[in-house]
Amino acid sequence: MDPIDKLRLLSEDSQYDLACSCGTSEKDRRKRGLDGKWLYPVPMAAGGYGIMFKTLMSNACSSDCRYCPLRQKGNIHRCALSPDETASLFMSHLQRQWLLGMFLSSGILDTADRTMERLVASAEILRRKHRYRGYIHLKVIPGASDAAIDAAMRVASAVSLNIEVPGRKHAQKLSSRKDFDTDIVRPLKYIAAQTAKGSRYARIRTTTQFIVGASDEADREIITYLDGIYNRLNFRRAYFSAYQRGLGEEGIPGERFILASEADQRQDASDRLTREHRLYQADFLLRKYRFNATELVFDDKGNFDLSEDPKLAWAKRHPEQFPVNLATASKETLLRVPGLGPTYVERILCQRRMARVTSFASVGLKGKNAAKAKSYCVFS
Repeated sequence: MDPIDKLRLLSEDSQYDLACSCGTSEKDRRKRGLDGKWLYPVPMAAGGYGIMFKTLMSNACSSDCRYCPLRQKGNIHRCALSPDETASLFMSHLQRQWLLGMFLSSGILDTADRTMERLVASAEILRRKHRYRGYIHLKVIPGASDAAIDAAMRVASAVSLNIEVPGRKHAQKLSSRKDFDTDIVRPLKYIAAQTAKGSRYARIRTTTQFIVGASDEADREIITYLDGIYNRLNFRRAYFSAYQRGLGEEGIPGERFILASEADQRQDASDRLTREHRLYQADFLLRKYRFNATELVFDDKGNFDLSEDPKLAWAKRHPEQFPVNLATASKETLLRVPGLGPTYVERILCQRRMARVTSFASVGLKGKNAAKAKSYCVFS
């Protein structure tokens, strides 16, 4: 295969890792590039979206993660890009279309550190040979040594290591070759320490990702780990990828992936995506709405209600908090109102410094969100 053909295949296989873009709305979805499907919109701090060049260096993998179609026994066409090919392809595309940067990952080639050497080598070629000073996001391979992680952070703008599942018991169901504490938790903690405020690599953006529904984990378990990721490890973002049933079993005669939860077995693709969406909503409550993880509402099995967003579920559980007076309520209180997000809360606070807020229309809130908020507010 020539490098362009390999890139088409490897960029398609990179679709399961969302840790460089949100993927929760149409404008976040990947777009077809000039040579294939490897361009992804990424929210930018200053607003708007940049385009990310995203690929694997190799889809060969020595691991056995049972949710992943790229695992060792998976029946797929294997190929790999060399560091020189990876760098050259990126620069070729950069000359034809403005790119925010590159997201580079890989299957595990024999060992984590050998794989990290190839990822880092690609970034080093871009930095030193091509004098590229833009954004490079490198995936940290589970089990990578401290030295390999340091090498990645020297050349990267961002790094990510996927936590995958909330805890050892779930990890053991999905892989016999990965040790959750040694291969996942240890490097996550090391990354957190090296990127802490005032540390050498404090400039590095850090993210992670959960695979949702591959085991029988409850939403409450995910949220507990998510709280630790933000408040103990101080990672920038966590992402959620709904397990796509069928991908984990494809091409393995005689082996069937077993979901331990009967409820999960009954869920169709739409329900699994809805569950992913509820987790993103809960994540937003923790990061943007000043909610505490212990405040979120779960059913008796520890899961979110698929029919109702977590913020509305909290509001219904706490009628004593409402109605909220838009003329006097604090920012934190306004953020608790269903239908009001950070943007509209800021508009309300801004307008009431100059005049009384007499309607949602005056701050541009309308439609379903206005109808939802109306039940929880007064304007006096």
